[in-house]
Amino acid sequence: MINRKAHVLLHQKDNILVSCRDLTPGETLCIDHQPVVLTQMIPLGHKIARRPLAKGEKILKYGASIGSALADIVVGEHVHLHNMKSDYIPSHTRKAVG
Repeated sequence: MINRKAHVLLHQKDNILVSCRDLTPGETLCIDHQPVVLTQMIPLGHKIARRPLAKGEKILKYGASIGSALADIVVGEHVHLHNMKSDYIPSHTRKAVG
């Protein structure tokens, strides 16, 4: 069996990691040299909290802010639309100029 890497850190300033495969509840990850047991399914390519994030704190990916936490988020928690707000305007809400 091939042991595929669980996650990747894209930039040293990031407070999230990106999953390299589907991750399952009960799986133990090593996050910054600490074992963390997952409590949720985290799909391939989704974000994982690298450290505790406070409500309102900026989510950093590639060293840049991509959104804000809507609630407190614990280490190893799935970070996605249910607990973060995008810093970008969704295209379906933009109004045509003219």
